[in-house]
Amino acid sequence: MTPRWTPLAITYLVLAVVGLVGTFALNVWSVVLMRNYVLDLVQSGPAVGSIGVDIMVAAIAGSILIIVEGRRLGMRRPWLYVVVSLVTAFAFVFPLFLAFRERTLAKRAVGEGSGIRYHSENGSQ
Repeated sequence: MTPRWTPLAITYLVLAVVGLVGTFALNVWSVVLMRNYVLDLVQSGPAVGSIGVDIMVAAIAGSILIIVEGRRLGMRRPWLYVVVSLVTAFAFVFPLFLAFRERTLAKRAVGEGSGIRYHSENGSQ
């Protein structure tokens, strides 16, 4: 039996859509104006530079979390979320990963209730 999307997973999906739509228009605008996105982020003044560094550090830490947690849970190709974030936005990818992580955990809970056993990477049960 496949579990339904949990309210938390749906919340993450809504945030992913908001992140995609909210950043897509600005990213397209930046490309149309032929702006250097990263340089604009860190050279537009101290406050914007601070926010830019803050977001970059959070995105790097989140990318590490996506790969480590995805592998730990046995999710397929967690690195793909990081690659997709390079052409979309981390504001889209991170909540999307969290939604699918929640779904994986829900499937696991259903599987544990039915007696299905999952194996960790080191081969133990």
